[in-house]
Amino acid sequence: MNLRIIDPEIYTLVQKEGKRQDTTINLIASENYASAAVHEATASVFTNKYAEGYAGKRYYPGCAVVDEVELLAIERCKALFNAEHANVQPHSGSQANMAVYFSFLKPGDTILGMSLSSGGHLTHGHGVNFSGTIFNSVQYTVDRDTECLDYEDIARLADEHKPKLIISGASAYSRIIDFERLAHIAHEHGAYLHADIAHIAGLVATGLHPSSIHCADFTTSTTHKTLRGPRGGLIMTSAKYADSIDRSIMPGMQGGPLMNTIAAKAVAFHEALQPDFITYQKQVIANAQAMAQEFTHLGYRIVSGGTDNHLFIVDLRSQSITGKKAEAALEIAGITVTRSCIPFDLEKPWITSGIRIGTPAITTRGMNATTAREIVHLIDEVIKHHDNDAVLSAINSRVKNICRLFPVSSGDYIG
Repeated sequence: MNLRIIDPEIYTLVQKEGKRQDTTINLIASENYASAAVHEATASVFTNKYAEGYAGKRYYPGCAVVDEVELLAIERCKALFNAEHANVQPHSGSQANMAVYFSFLKPGDTILGMSLSSGGHLTHGHGVNFSGTIFNSVQYTVDRDTECLDYEDIARLADEHKPKLIISGASAYSRIIDFERLAHIAHEHGAYLHADIAHIAGLVATGLHPSSIHCADFTTSTTHKTLRGPRGGLIMTSAKYADSIDRSIMPGMQGGPLMNTIAAKAVAFHEALQPDFITYQKQVIANAQAMAQEFTHLGYRIVSGGTDNHLFIVDLRSQSITGKKAEAALEIAGITVTRSCIPFDLEKPWITSGIRIGTPAITTRGMNATTAREIVHLIDEVIKHHDNDAVLSAINSRVKNICRLFPVSSGDYIG
């Protein structure tokens, strides 16, 4: 391997990270394992090529081949989501969101988005993010009793604050989002609807979650998470808004696109168009629901009472442990989760009262509902003995035994 010879330090760290991924159970809802083909495209010669602009209108010569790559990625994305227009150049989901805002908003315009503690994302108007500092951000929450979206309250806030943009989608919300109803609310109040489907893109693509494509004005997503591609972003919209979105990305926000990543996105879209991708997404949901039910049987409270998608939030207040402490103890035991606020959380966002559980990664490894339930019992043991290093070490050994049955890869972790 060239890397091993040229830079043995980085090579060693790559191997170390590969081993970590192979020997731990990954329940981080925003992570997944990309295929070898996606890795190969990401590491391809396209990383050498500058290609500012769009296919047929580049600012650099020598772009005939990368034009074909980008057009193929666009066509596959459009076919996957049944979209009129797709821009596959955003480097991340946050930049995709930023491009939408900068296309149709001016500084100081009012936006209405989901609060972080209710399950929203930083870019949906949180005060520490550009979206909450450049724009006048109003935040909606979930219903206190059901912990589900309160569409009547969203309509009330839209009527009161007259936002120019309503942002839908979430990073920690386990129920179906009614994009049609949100579109009606937005358009009734003279606002655009932006759907951020970064977490549920794979479910949307396979018809297991209602699509936002034909009711929202703009749909953004990442290409990893449930979509199982490289880390990156995309924007989909109608032909009506295509030029404005494209100009917002280039030259508005970005210079040269990452053509190697766009090639990998094309591979991921191709994989997602195959019949077995539907089977995979169904198992993702089945595993999440099995885990949520098992937690409930063990006496834990699940936010909103369960899940319709790939994730759910476990309320830890009855266990006298914070999300931060649970996350740390679970990592020692070889299980990675993310701390998460629960709706109307009294703990600080850095501490939290819950943990977020996601099943895309374990499902990619081939784990089914039976294994998923077994993992719940391991998590329960960790939480109950979070300050006992001997118990955590013993659980770590059991985790490694499970991981051996479901390897991420074998041999060298390059490529």
